[in-house]
Amino acid sequence: MPIAHYIKEIGRGKDGARPLNREQATDLFGQVLDGAVTDLEIGAFCLAMRIKGETAHEMAGFLDATHQRLHCVPASAAPTIVIPSYNGARKLPVLTPLLALLLAREGLSVMVHGTATESRRVYTSEVLLALGVSAQTAIESIAPGKVTFVPTALLHAGLQRLLDVRRLVGLRNPAHSLVKLMTPVLGRSLLVTSYTHPEYAISMAETLTLMRGNALLLRGTEGEAVADPRRTPKMQGFIQGEVVDRQEHQDGTLTTLPDLPASADAASTAAYIRSVLDGAQPVPGPIAQQVAHILHLVQLL
Repeated sequence: MPIAHYIKEIGRGKDGARPLNREQATDLFGQVLDGAVTDLEIGAFCLAMRIKGETAHEMAGFLDATHQRLHCVPASAAPTIVIPSYNGARKLPVLTPLLALLLAREGLSVMVHGTATESRRVYTSEVLLALGVSAQTAIESIAPGKVTFVPTALLHAGLQRLLDVRRLVGLRNPAHSLVKLMTPVLGRSLLVTSYTHPEYAISMAETLTLMRGNALLLRGTEGEAVADPRRTPKMQGFIQGEVVDRQEHQDGTLTTLPDLPASADAASTAAYIRSVLDGAQPVPGPIAQQVAHILHLVQLL
């Protein structure tokens, strides 16, 4: 169906817009990913959805279209942990690489995927490079006990183009939520993902239930899927869409805080991560708890 028909439904404003069903959302997003629509139509779609907001059924449809087109990482002998990383660091050091390397040390295959979505932030890919982990240039399998970073453009060029729209219009669009929910890997996997605002905790949980997803969902650090090292966030585990593990948020900061680097630049962050991995500094308590939750969920896959 032409995309204009869908835009007419979703573009009636916050109160007048009508949601799409899952099949319609799949068709619409598939056309957007395939480049079968004009730039003007893509802009209209992005702005309409930004005003209306996505329902869980629409997001499930967007994910259906995406998963049908992704260049997925081949299955590994061990379960693959999938960590989306798109926000980067503004104030705190981005410790997503520490989480990934701690999980790899447990013998898991760890895939981090992402792209830079804003200027003036430090991204996981930069820190991983400082730690000797280069981004993949072609889709390859991930050995147990290894971490790899996969740029979004390798997974699907159309998805990368949609993320880049933010640089032109200055607003998020459904792709920014979608990348935090997709699982671009074959075989057994567990998604480790996060939300930034409480309303997203509800919508993401509803989508994971619809998609029968395996995931750990938590309030992340500046949008990254790693626990804030200074406090214990709420965490929810999902297996086949059912909540199986839950840790409630604990108010306030920890009584003993980690000795984080004063600067969030890639070199300082990488040096801190090395010191933790070498045992010179302890693993921050909330991140250690997050690793434990993930290992528990992996046993249930």
